[in-house]
Amino acid sequence: MPSAEALTPRAIDILASLVSFDTTSRLSNLALIEWVEAYLDGHGVAHRRVPNHDGTKSNLLATVGPAVEGGVVLSGHTDVVPVDGQAWVTDPFVLTPKDDGRIYGRGTCDMKGFLALALAAVPDLVAAKPRMPVHLAFSYDEEIGCLGAPDLIAMIAAELPRPALVVVGEPTDMVAVSGHKGISTFTVTVTGKEAHSSQTHLGVSAIMEAVTLMASLSALAERLERDADPASPFVPKHTTLTIGILHGGTAGNILARECAFQFDVRCPPGQEPLRILEPFFAEVAAVDLGLKARFPEAGARIAQRSGTPGMAVEKDGAAEAFARRLAGDNGPPRVVPYAAEAGQFQQAGYSTVICGPGSIDQAHQANEYVERSQMERGAAFMARLVDWAARGE
Repeated sequence: MPSAEALTPRAIDILASLVSFDTTSRLSNLALIEWVEAYLDGHGVAHRRVPNHDGTKSNLLATVGPAVEGGVVLSGHTDVVPVDGQAWVTDPFVLTPKDDGRIYGRGTCDMKGFLALALAAVPDLVAAKPRMPVHLAFSYDEEIGCLGAPDLIAMIAAELPRPALVVVGEPTDMVAVSGHKGISTFTVTVTGKEAHSSQTHLGVSAIMEAVTLMASLSALAERLERDADPASPFVPKHTTLTIGILHGGTAGNILARECAFQFDVRCPPGQEPLRILEPFFAEVAAVDLGLKARFPEAGARIAQRSGTPGMAVEKDGAAEAFARRLAGDNGPPRVVPYAAEAGQFQQAGYSTVICGPGSIDQAHQANEYVERSQMERGAAFMARLVDWAARGE
């Protein structure tokens, strides 16, 4: 079995390179993909891109080992959330280890740390001449709705010998997580008619109309919390609904012509967000009719931006058992409230588990970090993975 002690510094060096690429979801990830491709080329590992529709972003799929069924997919996303407005004490795109054992940088835990560990294992996998394949599946735009993974999953299903299981490396403190909530995101756009704010009879404020709709969503969020299933294993137990982005207006004394806001709904597996939102869709339609009756150019509309299914706990799940064995995890079953591409893999018929370095408590905020001890545990996981692939269990 390869040495986890040797794999750890290799992974941290790779992590420094990955963090240096600003792959905020609004930007391209192609520079990072090119770096990974060059790294794989250096080890003789074949790879292919699965790009988005205009070629500005891409997934990456690579396989180490033979073209046989029963392999393992290591899945992770290359994009990160923005650093705008956050009070970083270090450069977020320069990996900064500190004496407290923490390694700072955007994406260190969510989730370039896992990508670095997977890539660090490549030389050992190649040298081991594995009997079972290990597939690397790196996606784009996970942070804005898991938009890249579906095409990647379709490619795996169409062109690879069927893998036995999938490990998604979202931050879990290197323990196995067997379930997550789904997420659906929506944008509401209200169009009003501009006028002087003293002449409300001559126009309509899109913001004022939007406030009413947002109040309805706030009331729905409160009802969902009241109706939480006491037996739910999630924290929080209920379906959550939050408004995350709001734009509108041009001046304080002008009736706003447009107001748009974005919200997300996060449901435990088995709950359907569109069914929950049926009354709200009807309310938006009613507002649209009312506005158009006053001013034909006005109106309201709602559009779904993304929809990612939850991951249900699998009974005797092969992926969970595999991850527990490699992670040395004998703890209780666990679920998480965040969403990931794990639900998409499971929906496609693959046994799936989440297991990766770092804590979600450090994600999406200033001074994001992963602990070196977590990278060491991840390195031990990858070393055992190499041994498994070489033995061909």
